[in-house]
Amino acid sequence: MSRIGNAPVIIPEGVTVTIDNNIVTVKGKLGTLSETIDKRITPVLEGKQVIVTRSDEQKQSRAMHGLYRALINNMVEGVSKGYTSQQELVGVGYRAANKGQILELSLGFSHGIVFQLPAEVILVTETLKGQNPKIILTSCDKQLLGQVASKIRSLRKPEPYKGKGIKFVGEELRRKAGKSAGK
Repeated sequence: MSRIGNAPVIIPEGVTVTIDNNIVTVKGKLGTLSETIDKRITPVLEGKQVIVTRSDEQKQSRAMHGLYRALINNMVEGVSKGYTSQQELVGVGYRAANKGQILELSLGFSHGIVFQLPAEVILVTETLKGQNPKIILTSCDKQLLGQVASKIRSLRKPEPYKGKGIKFVGEELRRKAGKSAGK
């Protein structure tokens, strides 16, 4: 029994959902998203909610039932509220600046890094005196936002000894003791 798949997706005010040939399209104030649903899963629009059902009890169908319900819910929440990801650059001389959709990073390499973001992601960089520089990403597409944030983080992952690198705000890093710990 899929508990997530059985829960209906509530559609808030200002959001329209259309289902056509197993393609779910969600429109809201922040944008439009669409997703192709597998043939074994049937989304049905009933009033102000979407109910997702499955055709059989096979293991793959049960897994997809909860998956597609969660994807539809993420689309509805994305076009109504949006998603935000914040990252901070920890390290001496680490800087971030943006020119439109181009992110320019200085991460201690011999050269600067220029990163082009997709048009669906809104980029803001924040540099305050006495604090680490921040990169703030906003989008209505949760999957795309996570993918872009992960790609930026992979440019300089936090190292376990001093914690230098790009980390998510609020992320707890696993720290290791240095050489003196062995004595």
